[in-house]
Amino acid sequence: MMRGNRIDSRELFAAEREIFIAHGEESYRLRLTSQNKLILTK
Repeated sequence: MMRGNRIDSRELFAAEREIFIAHGEESYRLRLTSQNKLILTK
């Protein structure tokens, strides 16, 4: 659920353990680890 500028990570990772984010010309990978931590890589 989106509240203002905040979104619950459970929505982002409902189906997959990683998502890809396009930011301008760059692409980033946001991954949920087995220890329930987030890792953002370029």
